[in-house]
Amino acid sequence: MEFTDLPDAASLAAALRATGYVCDDELATIGWLAIRLGRPLLIEGEPGTGKTALAEALSEGLDLPLIRLQCYEGIDAAQALYDWDFPRQILHLRAVESVGGQGDLAQVEAGLFDERFLVRRPILQALTSSPCVLLIDEIDRADDEFEAFLLEVLSTWQVTIPELGTVRAAVPPLVVLTSNRTRELHDALKRRCLYEWIDHPSLHRELEIVRSRAPEVSAELADQLVRTVQAVRVEPGLIKPPGVAETLDWARALHELGGRLDLETAAATLGVAVKHREDTQRLRAAIDRLLAK
Repeated sequence: MEFTDLPDAASLAAALRATGYVCDDELATIGWLAIRLGRPLLIEGEPGTGKTALAEALSEGLDLPLIRLQCYEGIDAAQALYDWDFPRQILHLRAVESVGGQGDLAQVEAGLFDERFLVRRPILQALTSSPCVLLIDEIDRADDEFEAFLLEVLSTWQVTIPELGTVRAAVPPLVVLTSNRTRELHDALKRRCLYEWIDHPSLHRELEIVRSRAPEVSAELADQLVRTVQAVRVEPGLIKPPGVAETLDWARALHELGGRLDLETAAATLGVAVKHREDTQRLRAAIDRLLAK
């Protein structure tokens, strides 16, 4: 069955669950609609809530290759699209010279821009390897110019390479854009996407996630840990409350230390769950109260 033939949102949720990714009905529905309508999916939320993991689960669950474009400050279209392999082009010219090549200059120049010298960056890979999942991770780190470039690609599913012509996707990729909302994205980009905010999960769903992604952790430890993390998240004054990724890391760390959560192991492993000195100090002072909850 083609990935576009999923009959309903429940079938997508089941495919994701088979990979260990547990989602709610709302996320499954918006993901299914993105597939059916051929629209990019923009996922925003706090770090560690499973945004990137969703794209990875879609790739695995739908049996599609995953192509990832990691955004960062200063990224431009060339770094996302394509480049020419300059060292190989130089070697090609030297090879022509070594055999006494005195051929037509235009032919030699054209040979420098053959596809064998083309370095495909993630977006060009996605257009030529579709169907696939294209993850554009942390789009909020890029600047306005890069957003404008994405608008054209996400609208037409094609790019033009002056030396080779226009490249079109035979099947548009399934695009997942993630944002930690360090800045507001432009409305023009949002209009082209379906949107979902991923929040920290409920106690029940987080416990299900731990049991699914870390089955080696005992049920008793998983229950105790998830309840503790839920209490930690509402602790006032934290710079960065732990996300689901930290819950999983903490569960695996405690499992390696003997599978128990008490004052001693909690204090020794806080650095797995929180990553700011101020948060660590605040939680060390409150750990007895939090465990009692």
